[in-house]
Amino acid sequence: MSNSAVGHPGEQPLLSTRFLVRVTATIAVLALLTVAISVAGRWFGRHISLAGNTESNAGITLTIGLDTVGLPANTIRFPSERHDGTAERVDLYLTWPEMQGYSKETRQRFDDVAQSSGLIFLQITQGTMSRDMSGRLEPIYSHLMDGASETSHGLTLHRLRADAGYNGEVLLTAPREGSADYVVRCVLPSSAEMATSGDCQRDIKVGKDLSVLYRFSSRHLADWDHIDAAIRTFVESRLVSRSATLR
Repeated sequence: MSNSAVGHPGEQPLLSTRFLVRVTATIAVLALLTVAISVAGRWFGRHISLAGNTESNAGITLTIGLDTVGLPANTIRFPSERHDGTAERVDLYLTWPEMQGYSKETRQRFDDVAQSSGLIFLQITQGTMSRDMSGRLEPIYSHLMDGASETSHGLTLHRLRADAGYNGEVLLTAPREGSADYVVRCVLPSSAEMATSGDCQRDIKVGKDLSVLYRFSSRHLADWDHIDAAIRTFVESRLVSRSATLR
C-alpha cells in the first residue's frame, strides 16, 4: 500500500469542517434565541406592568344614548371599551386633583392599591332615572333617614334606616347656592387608614341624557365641591356635537 493512499494519523485535522459548521450554527441559534428572549421579556414585562392600562392619549369617540363623548384612551379603564362607536357605558379612572388618565409619571397610583385613594372612578351610562342623587334627596332619601343628623367633613351626616337596604351607608349633604343640595352616599371607615378608593359614590346628570356615577375615597370628602365641579367640567368639556361626528 502506497503512502499516497493512506495518510499518517498526525496529518488528520483535529476538528472536521462539518463539526465546525454545526458548532457555529448552534452558537448563532443560541445567540438569536437569547436576543429573542430578551426582547420578549421586556415586551412581556411591560405589558404585565401595564395590567390593561395604556399610556396612549389617542381620542376615543363613543355614543351613549343621545350623547357623544370624546375621551383619551388612557382615561378608559378597560381595553374592551377603548374603541370608537356606540356603547352602553364607559368606565373611567382619573387622578385627583389632576383629572388625568394613566401615565408613566402617575402609574403608582394606578398600580399600587395603597395609593389608589388618589384616583376617582367614573361610570358613564345613558340615564335611566329622571332625577340624579341631589334630585332624589327630598322624594326618597329624606324618608329613609334615621335619628338626628351630625356634622362630618363639613357636611351634614344622616344615618339611614337599617331596613333601607343601603348596607351601612350614610348620607352626607350640603346646601349649595343656586343649585340643589349636594348629596353623596358613603361607607365611612372607622379610621382614615381604613379608607378605600371607593368609599363614597354620587351620580349627576350631564349633557342630554348621560348619568355619571363617580366613586372616590372618603379621604377627599373635604374637597366634595371641587370634585363635583371637576367631574362635571371633565365630562361636559368632552361632549361632541352630532354635527361634528357627521363631518
